[in-house]
Amino acid sequence: MASVFSTSTSATLSYLFSLGTKSSLLCTPLLGMAMALGAIGRANEAIETYQRVIKIFESARGESEELVVPLCALGNLQMKEGKMPDAEYTFSRVLNIYMKLFGEKDGRVGLAMRSLAQVKCANGEVNKAIDLYKNSLQILRDSKHMAVNDDVMEKMRIELAELLHVVGRGDEGRALLEECFLISEKSKGKEHPSLVPHLVNLATSYLRSKNYAEAERLLRISLQIMMKNVPPDDPSITFPMLHLAVTLYNLHRNDEAERLAADVLFIREKAFGNESLPVGEALDCLVSIRIRLEKDESELVELLKRVLKIQEKAFGNVSEEVMDTRSI
Repeated sequence: MASVFSTSTSATLSYLFSLGTKSSLLCTPLLGMAMALGAIGRANEAIETYQRVIKIFESARGESEELVVPLCALGNLQMKEGKMPDAEYTFSRVLNIYMKLFGEKDGRVGLAMRSLAQVKCANGEVNKAIDLYKNSLQILRDSKHMAVNDDVMEKMRIELAELLHVVGRGDEGRALLEECFLISEKSKGKEHPSLVPHLVNLATSYLRSKNYAEAERLLRISLQIMMKNVPPDDPSITFPMLHLAVTLYNLHRNDEAERLAADVLFIREKAFGNESLPVGEALDCLVSIRIRLEKDESELVELLKRVLKIQEKAFGNVSEEVMDTRSI
């Protein structure tokens, strides 16, 4: 079957090439070829193929909307390959095309700004990325290009909130996380499991600002929602549970924190295996709690050995995670 498909594709391309190397009929198969090359790790060839498609479109139609698809695909691949200046130029072209064709307030301009913001963020230009994200969200809201509860807009709000926390603007970031929660609650109901990630994000924000009491309240709500929607040994329940254990640790309610961390460990060992990263995360938390509780030293050493074994396997012997564990 594969050889038949390959022969058919080659025959099609040979026919299209016979029409001329600048024929726009070449663009669709070339785009498919570029995507395939990128998928199998031949990034340089994929980039060259995308650039060829772009030149064909430019030659045939100038700066048209048809350029957007190959430009976006090229920009995403350039980002993946760490070619940030090239990716910034590529996504700037997309933004300029949309602004020229549809005006500065069009929803497509907002989406293009989001792509450019991601490049700026990867370049370490966090404040510029924040400005682009904010403008992007405002355009999308005003243009009503997509629903406020659309997954893309939700992800954008979360990405912006994270950047705002990074630069110390936690209150602004938390307001966006609250917005995500309220929109999701309104569209899906008060006890829908999709609310849990928003509650955990909000709780994490309060943890960063050392408002442990509010973090605890939100995490208990998220845990109640999970318990109503999944079995008690479902591994998804362990994510708010572990966050709650950390919060109680910060509140010096160590016995309760230990019980929760031990429950998380038991569920994750059963779900993921004794040497999995989720188990390592639970062990790491449990060790910290038991050190404070001054538990048996030999037991703690055995737990630390398990953590190290998991971390070395996942991250390497000289990783930051391993160094931190060895310093305990």
